[in-house]
Amino acid sequence: MSNPTPVRVAVIGAGLMGREVASAFGRWFALLDCPVRPELVGVCDVNSAALDWFRQVPTVRHFETDHRALLAHTDIDVVYVAVPHHLHESLYLDVLRAGKDLLAEKPFGIDLAAARRVRDAGVKLGRFVRVSSEFPFLPGVQRALAAFNTGGFGKLLSIRNSFLHSSDLDPTKPINWKRQTKFCGDAGVMNDLGLHVAHVPLRMGWKPKRLHAQLQKIYTERPDGKGGMAACDTWDNATLHCTVDLPAQSDVPLTLEMKRMSPTDTNSWEIEILGTDGGVRYSTKLPKTLFTYTRGKEQAWCATDLGFGTPFKTITGGIFEPGFPDILMQMWAAYLAERGGLLDNRFGCATPDEAVAHHELWTAALRSHAEHSVVSL
Repeated sequence: MSNPTPVRVAVIGAGLMGREVASAFGRWFALLDCPVRPELVGVCDVNSAALDWFRQVPTVRHFETDHRALLAHTDIDVVYVAVPHHLHESLYLDVLRAGKDLLAEKPFGIDLAAARRVRDAGVKLGRFVRVSSEFPFLPGVQRALAAFNTGGFGKLLSIRNSFLHSSDLDPTKPINWKRQTKFCGDAGVMNDLGLHVAHVPLRMGWKPKRLHAQLQKIYTERPDGKGGMAACDTWDNATLHCTVDLPAQSDVPLTLEMKRMSPTDTNSWEIEILGTDGGVRYSTKLPKTLFTYTRGKEQAWCATDLGFGTPFKTITGGIFEPGFPDILMQMWAAYLAERGGLLDNRFGCATPDEAVAHHELWTAALRSHAEHSVVSL
């Protein structure tokens, strides 16, 4: 493959995800069939000390503590923004107005109104905008969706998609911005984890027509890190019992689970599609294993040991298993390829419309919980 002209990328937010992006770009040569090459040229964070880690990245030439100064540079094509939710709208709009394309972090604004404004601005300004969501790029997820698309599942019995953490089970864990509504948003854990469970269903056309939500606040305060206690007012766990209509079948149950308090789950993403004639199940708890079944005299799950079957081919041997850095790189490859009109038939990043649609679900969930009702969408 010829060496394409690089897409020049800048990062706003020099924390964990910003460093992960730099790492992914640093090993881009591992990809064999991505027609686009990124180059990290700029980084911005209000904490100047956070910029120091990026000084070891040879391509970075812009180090800024004011995002407006970063956006003023003309040698930047794409900006990735990873900041708390209450800052999404203002920063995303500034990126778009500066004439840059955007890879946004979820939830794409603190609430539905913010998400709609960002989406509409991107359309008006003609910018390419997508939203970060890594898990669909795992081989197990790709295989699960391919199995469903081939048919043979019969009448659908249920669909379930979950993203589960146990990170907040410890009541002595100090509070952070994700546990405060003013920073995370009224939707709480749904804002924080929700796009991870909504991306695949929305892309597959499984948009709920009605839902009933069960929301939980387990700990109402946490240590403030200064010897006192602070109010912890976000939702910790959310389960949405939804109903979807499919072309060949109405009233299919869809369950969406987002939990920060799920014992034994450090970072578990799961999907299960069950039908009368067949089914599929995949979980990152067993990242190399795809479970399938076909109806027979007896029903049993068949376990298939997966290899490195990522959408964009790499130098990695097919017998090995991918991890989060690999699927992050796959997501960026999908973003850059789609931006260049070269995605072909591969799975794409979450769109602004899908981000708005998932906010519509969380808005309905908040209403459902408050009213103890089933809400139509």
